[in-house]
Amino acid sequence: MKIAFTTSDRVHINAHFGWAREIDVYEISDEGYQFLETLKFEGDLKEDGNEDKITPKLDALVDCTIVYVAAIGGSAAARLIKKGVTPVKAKSETEEISEVLTKLVKTLKGNPPPWLRKALKQTTPNFAD
Repeated sequence: MKIAFTTSDRVHINAHFGWAREIDVYEISDEGYQFLETLKFEGDLKEDGNEDKITPKLDALVDCTIVYVAAIGGSAAARLIKKGVTPVKAKSETEEISEVLTKLVKTLKGNPPPWLRKALKQTTPNFAD
């Protein structure tokens, strides 16, 4: 599954979803994780009430299961969820992407919490599919 992180330094989860110029995307499984790409966004991303500016981000993240953010507005979070992407707020802006990925790998090997099982079901095809 793909996991995304809003970041300004490619180390920490330290960018607000709406203002993020870069979002790093990783592939993760119970075997480990691998960096895939950095999504880059241009233009005026300041908070201004213009909801259309997040549309390119929503479209770019549609194949991700989870996006970790430093902060996110309510309408942006709702729009992500509607697209099947679960937004998760980082514990702090000093939380490192690698730490979260390592914890997720361990969680996937064990017994994931209900919210993660639900997110996984959205992307994992079953036998009937």
